[in-house]
Amino acid sequence: MPMYEYACNECGRKFEELVRHEDETVSCPVCQSSDARKLLSMFASSISSGSGTAAPSCGSGDCGSGFS
Repeated sequence: MPMYEYACNECGRKFEELVRHEDETVSCPVCQSSDARKLLSMFASSISSGSGTAAPSCGSGDCGSGFS
């Protein structure tokens, strides 16, 4: 089941919810409102090369510069 991040349109609280189906209704855990919008979230991943060094990352969005 994928986990999605939501923001409640009533109280502004951000929360995560496991969702079985894309059209499933979610409710805010604080105010119980079902008026929530899905947020665009980053996902976490890790790559292990076995050598103990991390793979390069381009979190700044500038992945193409500096390479020849």
